[in-house]
Amino acid sequence: MSSAQRSLIDGPVGKIEVLLENPAVPATGVVAVCCHPHPLYGGTLQNKVVHALSRAALDAGVPAVRFNFRGVGASEGSHDAGLGEVDDALAVAEWAQASTGCRRLWSMGFSFGAFIAFQLAARRAAERLVTVAPPVQRFDFTRLAVPGCPWLVVQGDRDDLVNHELVDAWTRGLPVSPRVLMFEGADHFFHGRISELRRAVGDWLNS
Repeated sequence: MSSAQRSLIDGPVGKIEVLLENPAVPATGVVAVCCHPHPLYGGTLQNKVVHALSRAALDAGVPAVRFNFRGVGASEGSHDAGLGEVDDALAVAEWAQASTGCRRLWSMGFSFGAFIAFQLAARRAAERLVTVAPPVQRFDFTRLAVPGCPWLVVQGDRDDLVNHELVDAWTRGLPVSPRVLMFEGADHFFHGRISELRRAVGDWLNS
């Protein structure tokens, strides 16, 4: 059984609320940072897709950190349209690596959080990246540095918020394509498919 510790850490504009979970049998030297969906549309560290990502990491023996972006829950500050939120993620990753003693990082995120996790992976040289429903039509991923690590994209083909065809076209146009898992019949929030999502991500993390 994993153990959980909730804390308030120093961030760029005030305190950031974090939840660190440790696996019963930890692997060596890796910590996962999981980023939640859009703060202005109800996204929090309690989101069930983000929870599934953290569980997949824990299943692999890796400590997982979920956190609330600025202005969400007990985190101070206000929403910054995806700019300051990258700084939040960088601060959380630095804290997570220091507090766990893990030098290697896995960056993971859902929807808006996928946009942030993508940038976190590039800027902190993550060892692995998982992006679920990356919102390519809402944010310009093409202006960002592409992380050089192994990378998994998970997308539902019935997603009413993120166009799966645009996601597919974007990944195919990259110099090195990520591994793409297209969930047939899955909506944006993977209703009824959360356990399947957790297993699929876990299988890739363990591959």
